Amino acid sequence: MTTTAPPAPTKMTHRQVLEALSGILLGMFVSILATSVVSSSLPRIIADLDGTQSAFTWVVTATLLTTTISTPVWGKLADLVDRKLLIQVALVISVVSSAVAGFSESTGMLITMRAFQGLGAGGLTALGTVLIADIISPRERGRYMGLMGAVMGVGMVGGPLLGGVITDGPGWRWNFFVGLPFAVAAIVVLQRTLKLPPLPHRKVQIDYAGALLLSGGISALLLWVTFAGNEFDWMSWQTAAFLVGSVALLALAVRVESRAAEPILPLHLFRNRTLVLAVIASVAVGVALFGTSVFLSQYMQVARDKTPTQSGLLTVPMILGLLVSSTVSGRIISRTGRYKRYMIAGATVLTAGLALMGTIRYDTSFVLVSLYMAILGAGVGMLMQNLVLATQNTLDVREMGSGTATVAFFRTLGGAVGVSALGAVLGARITTLLLRGLQDVGVDPAALGGDTTAVPDVSTIPEPVRTVVESAFGEGIADLFLIAVPLGIVALVAVLFLHEVPLGTRSGVEQRLANDALAQEGSTAESTLDATPRT
Repeated sequence: MTTTAPPAPTKMTHRQVLEALSGILLGMFVSILATSVVSSSLPRIIADLDGTQSAFTWVVTATLLTTTISTPVWGKLADLVDRKLLIQVALVISVVSSAVAGFSESTGMLITMRAFQGLGAGGLTALGTVLIADIISPRERGRYMGLMGAVMGVGMVGGPLLGGVITDGPGWRWNFFVGLPFAVAAIVVLQRTLKLPPLPHRKVQIDYAGALLLSGGISALLLWVTFAGNEFDWMSWQTAAFLVGSVALLALAVRVESRAAEPILPLHLFRNRTLVLAVIASVAVGVALFGTSVFLSQYMQVARDKTPTQSGLLTVPMILGLLVSSTVSGRIISRTGRYKRYMIAGATVLTAGLALMGTIRYDTSFVLVSLYMAILGAGVGMLMQNLVLATQNTLDVREMGSGTATVAFFRTLGGAVGVSALGAVLGARITTLLLRGLQDVGVDPAALGGDTTAVPDVSTIPEPVRTVVESAFGEGIADLFLIAVPLGIVALVAVLFLHEVPLGTRSGVEQRLANDALAQEGSTAESTLDATPRT
């Protein structure tokens, strides 16, 4: 008796890839836009809501915190259930919470809604990259890097510009509503164009205990780096309580994960050398990228007295550097199959960019500031996405979601810790610089209303206090970039030790279909043997 083998998986055409990619990229665009559209208006928002420097930091940190916590959960779900449904759910969560944030009457409500927005962003962060791996092979991914870079560039450049125009026009609240039509379009396009084979049916077991312990441990760590130095001393019983609590919760999380049937963070993945080195580099990139770029709007508006619209325009060089380097390096990688050399170059350029940004002051030429930002963006563009590419190239297709989300998780965790820690450092540094500067010009600190922690509106401050404020914020924000320089070096060392593995030529869907075909063929052969009469 002969059996017919299942048909071999067919390769998607360029047109089919573009159609499927369109919905994924539109979803990623919504996530980027929802976050970036408020970046240029945050100083105005916090000032209008009578917020402090701590509130400014937490508006960003809350989103990064929930994004960090939820990313591995979304990644694990991507290995278990329908990925297209998951990304649509993430879109709804992200945009609805953003719309509600538009009605905020206090920084507390704004921070809460931004936290919910981070839950959706965690899904879009994890699922977007996983879905791209589903339809595009590692070797060909660079061919489409230009599209991915373009979407990132438009979202990151267009968001602050659009946010600035809206803030200077109808008001900052409208920034939170702008993503709604894009989200609806993304859901429709995803439904029509993204065609994925169903995952093998199996019982879904979510590791709730691991997720809860992991969330608690990370939250305690972030609360500590946020409040230490402001609400209490770095060397205090509160610091000890936060650190002991965080370490204890994370240790319990590791124990639970080692025994869970479907762990949120599968510990055996850390036996993958490429993943471990990518995680180390991603933490450094997360701190460098999120922990410094988020304060650029403050530099432009407080230290340089620019409007939100002008602030968005002045950060374009950084995004252009990211876009060009990501596109060019991606195409070369796709053509040659070699990626490590470009990651080394990216880490080197990133470190140089951070060091150069550490030299800026409130009166530094905008030509130099633009050049330094372009260098910084170029380093991020060559490094960030290729860390994910290198990791995905070594993962089993059945763990693509968990493995990809693990790298994204640590990158976002680095960003969240970076924003919190650097925000605390900036608050303390600015207070010191302001008090010293006011003393030098013989002005009572009461000229600032007695509160040196508030984010000021420099247009309402008279000379010479205004110059003192601009100088303090210019020097304080530059110091943050210098603090991040060692992290760039850490990323460089991690990449140097990374072993380059030849890029695969099959997409995730092709690998899964091939595995299913082999399994079906083996099952059919076994059934045939069982049915053969024995003598």
